[in-house]
Amino acid sequence: MNTLFRTTLRMVTTALLISAAAMIANAQDAKLQLDQLDALTNRASETVDVKIDEKTMKNVAFLFKDADDADIRDALKGVKGIYVKVFTFAKEGQYAPTEVESVLTQLRGANWSRLVSVKSKDEDNVEVYLNQTGEQINGVAVISLEPKEILVVNIVGPIDLSKLGRLEGTLGVPDLGIEKETPKKKKDQ
Repeated sequence: MNTLFRTTLRMVTTALLISAAAMIANAQDAKLQLDQLDALTNRASETVDVKIDEKTMKNVAFLFKDADDADIRDALKGVKGIYVKVFTFAKEGQYAPTEVESVLTQLRGANWSRLVSVKSKDEDNVEVYLNQTGEQINGVAVISLEPKEILVVNIVGPIDLSKLGRLEGTLGVPDLGIEKETPKKKKDQ
Protein backbone atom coordinates (compact mmCIF):
# COMPACT_ATOMS: atom_id res chain seq x y z
CA MET A 1 0.00 0.00 0.00
CA ASN A 2 2.90 2.34 0.71
CA THR A 3 4.12 1.89 -2.89
CA LEU A 4 0.64 2.59 -4.28
CA PHE A 5 0.44 5.77 -2.19
CA ARG A 6 3.84 6.98 -3.45
CA THR A 7 2.94 6.22 -7.06
CA THR A 8 -0.36 8.07 -6.73
CA LEU A 9 1.35 11.01 -5.04
CA ARG A 10 3.92 11.21 -7.86
CA MET A 11 1.18 11.13 -10.49
CA VAL A 12 -0.79 13.89 -8.76
CA THR A 13 2.35 16.00 -8.29
CA THR A 14 3.31 15.54 -11.94
CA ALA A 15 -0.20 16.50 -13.07
CA LEU A 16 -0.11 19.65 -10.92
CA LEU A 17 3.30 20.64 -12.26
CA ILE A 18 2.15 20.13 -15.85
CA SER A 19 -0.99 22.22 -15.19
CA ALA A 20 1.07 25.00 -13.60
CA ALA A 21 3.51 24.98 -16.51
CA ALA A 22 0.63 25.19 -18.98
CA MET A 23 -0.85 28.18 -17.14
CA ILE A 24 2.51 29.96 -17.13
CA ALA A 25 3.02 29.16 -20.82
CA ASN A 26 -0.41 30.59 -21.69
CA ALA A 27 0.40 33.88 -19.97
CA GLN A 28 3.76 34.04 -21.75
CA ASP A 29 2.11 33.27 -25.11
CA ALA A 30 0.17 36.52 -24.79
CA LYS A 31 3.41 38.53 -24.89
CA LEU A 32 4.36 39.03 -28.51
CA GLN A 33 7.95 39.17 -29.69
CA LEU A 34 8.22 42.62 -31.28
CA ASP A 35 11.98 43.18 -31.43
CA GLN A 36 12.16 42.11 -35.08
CA LEU A 37 10.22 45.30 -35.94
CA ASP A 38 13.18 47.39 -34.75
CA ALA A 39 14.67 47.09 -38.24
CA LEU A 40 12.05 49.67 -39.31
CA THR A 41 13.53 52.32 -37.00
CA ASN A 42 16.12 53.49 -39.54
CA ARG A 43 13.44 54.26 -42.14
CA ALA A 44 10.86 55.80 -39.82
CA SER A 45 10.68 59.55 -39.29
CA GLU A 46 9.26 58.96 -35.81
CA THR A 47 9.36 55.92 -33.55
CA VAL A 48 7.55 55.12 -30.31
CA ASP A 49 8.69 52.13 -28.26
CA VAL A 50 6.98 51.37 -24.94
CA LYS A 51 8.07 48.36 -22.87
CA ILE A 52 6.41 48.07 -19.49
CA ASP A 53 7.03 44.60 -18.11
CA GLU A 54 5.46 43.01 -15.03
CA LYS A 55 8.11 44.36 -12.66
CA THR A 56 7.73 47.88 -14.01
CA MET A 57 3.91 47.62 -13.96
CA LYS A 58 4.02 47.44 -10.16
CA ASN A 59 5.91 50.74 -10.05
CA VAL A 60 3.70 52.37 -12.67
CA ALA A 61 0.61 51.85 -10.51
CA PHE A 62 2.05 54.39 -8.06
CA LEU A 63 1.88 57.07 -10.76
CA PHE A 64 -1.91 56.87 -10.66
CA LYS A 65 -2.60 57.61 -7.01
CA ASP A 66 -4.99 60.57 -7.40
CA ALA A 67 -8.72 60.04 -7.01
CA ASP A 68 -9.14 61.06 -10.67
CA ASP A 69 -6.98 58.09 -11.69
CA ALA A 70 -9.20 55.42 -10.10
CA ASP A 71 -10.46 54.31 -13.54
CA ILE A 72 -6.92 53.76 -14.79
CA ARG A 73 -5.86 51.90 -11.64
CA ASP A 74 -8.92 49.67 -11.98
CA ALA A 75 -8.16 48.94 -15.65
CA LEU A 76 -4.53 48.09 -14.83
CA LYS A 77 -5.40 45.47 -12.21
CA GLY A 78 -3.83 42.20 -13.28
CA VAL A 79 -2.06 43.66 -16.33
CA LYS A 80 1.39 42.08 -16.58
CA GLY A 81 2.78 44.24 -19.36
CA ILE A 82 2.11 46.87 -22.00
CA TYR A 83 4.17 46.88 -25.17
CA VAL A 84 3.68 49.45 -27.93
CA LYS A 85 5.57 50.06 -31.15
CA VAL A 86 4.67 52.86 -33.55
CA PHE A 87 6.61 53.66 -36.69
CA THR A 88 5.66 56.79 -38.64
CA PHE A 89 7.12 57.28 -42.10
CA ALA A 90 7.59 60.51 -44.07
CA LYS A 91 6.02 59.06 -47.20
CA GLU A 92 4.12 56.02 -48.39
CA GLY A 93 5.96 52.92 -49.52
CA GLN A 94 8.75 53.06 -46.94
CA TYR A 95 7.75 49.71 -45.49
CA ALA A 96 6.24 46.53 -46.84
CA PRO A 97 3.28 44.92 -45.03
CA THR A 98 5.28 41.68 -45.06
CA GLU A 99 7.68 43.28 -42.56
CA VAL A 100 4.96 42.84 -39.94
CA GLU A 101 4.42 39.19 -40.88
CA SER A 102 6.54 37.95 -37.95
CA VAL A 103 4.00 39.50 -35.56
CA LEU A 104 0.98 38.27 -37.52
CA THR A 105 2.42 34.74 -37.51
CA GLN A 106 2.45 34.78 -33.70
CA LEU A 107 -1.20 35.88 -33.71
CA ARG A 108 -2.14 32.79 -35.68
CA GLY A 109 -1.11 30.71 -32.63
CA ALA A 110 -3.37 28.39 -30.70
CA ASN A 111 -4.74 30.80 -28.08
CA TRP A 112 -5.12 33.87 -30.30
CA SER A 113 -8.34 34.68 -32.12
CA ARG A 114 -9.13 37.69 -34.26
CA LEU A 115 -12.02 39.74 -32.90
CA VAL A 116 -12.02 42.62 -35.37
CA SER A 117 -10.68 43.10 -38.86
CA VAL A 118 -11.17 46.40 -40.69
CA LYS A 119 -9.77 46.83 -44.18
CA SER A 120 -10.27 49.89 -46.35
CA LYS A 121 -9.46 50.85 -49.90
CA ASP A 122 -7.11 53.50 -48.51
CA GLU A 123 -4.95 50.59 -47.28
CA ASP A 124 -5.76 51.33 -43.64
CA ASN A 125 -6.00 47.95 -41.96
CA VAL A 126 -6.77 47.33 -38.30
CA GLU A 127 -6.98 43.97 -36.58
CA VAL A 128 -7.72 43.24 -32.92
CA TYR A 129 -6.78 39.86 -31.42
CA LEU A 130 -7.61 38.25 -28.11
CA ASN A 131 -5.50 35.63 -26.35
CA GLN A 132 -7.81 33.45 -24.33
CA THR A 133 -7.73 30.11 -22.54
CA GLY A 134 -11.27 29.03 -21.76
CA GLU A 135 -12.92 32.06 -20.17
CA GLN A 136 -9.58 33.54 -19.03
CA ILE A 137 -8.30 36.45 -21.13
CA ASN A 138 -4.51 36.41 -21.23
CA GLY A 139 -3.90 39.39 -23.49
CA VAL A 140 -4.94 41.67 -26.33
CA ALA A 141 -3.11 42.75 -29.47
CA VAL A 142 -3.94 45.54 -31.91
CA ILE A 143 -2.22 45.85 -35.28
CA SER A 144 -2.83 48.92 -37.44
CA LEU A 145 -1.20 49.25 -40.83
CA GLU A 146 -1.60 52.56 -42.64
CA PRO A 147 0.33 53.77 -45.68
CA LYS A 148 2.57 55.94 -43.47
CA GLU A 149 2.29 54.23 -40.10
CA ILE A 150 2.57 50.89 -38.33
CA LEU A 151 1.08 50.50 -34.86
CA VAL A 152 1.35 47.40 -32.67
CA VAL A 153 -0.12 47.32 -29.15
CA ASN A 154 0.21 44.24 -26.93
CA ILE A 155 -1.37 44.21 -23.47
CA VAL A 156 -0.49 41.11 -21.44
CA GLY A 157 -2.45 39.74 -18.52
CA PRO A 158 -6.05 39.25 -17.50
CA ILE A 159 -7.97 42.13 -19.02
CA ASP A 160 -11.54 43.26 -18.56
CA LEU A 161 -12.41 44.33 -22.10
CA SER A 162 -15.08 46.70 -20.83
CA LYS A 163 -12.32 48.66 -19.05
CA LEU A 164 -9.76 48.59 -21.87
CA GLY A 165 -10.82 52.00 -23.21
CA ARG A 166 -9.68 53.59 -19.95
CA LEU A 167 -6.06 52.94 -20.92
CA GLU A 168 -6.25 54.97 -24.15
CA GLY A 169 -3.81 57.85 -23.99
CA THR A 170 -2.07 56.31 -20.96
CA LEU A 171 1.29 54.52 -20.76
CA GLY A 172 1.83 54.74 -24.51
CA VAL A 173 -1.49 53.12 -25.42
CA PRO A 174 -2.80 55.24 -28.30
CA ASP A 175 -6.43 56.13 -28.96
CA LEU A 176 -7.83 52.84 -30.24
CA GLY A 177 -11.34 54.17 -30.85
CA ILE A 178 -12.80 52.22 -27.93
CA GLU A 179 -15.73 53.90 -26.26
CA LYS A 180 -14.89 54.62 -22.67
CA GLU A 181 -17.29 53.19 -20.12
CA THR A 182 -19.15 55.95 -18.32
CA PRO A 183 -20.13 55.50 -14.69
CA LYS A 184 -23.83 54.82 -14.21
CA LYS A 185 -25.76 57.34 -12.14
CA LYS A 186 -27.56 55.98 -9.11
CA LYS A 187 -31.29 56.54 -9.06
CA ASP A 188 -32.72 58.39 -6.09
CA GLN A 189 -35.04 56.26 -4.07
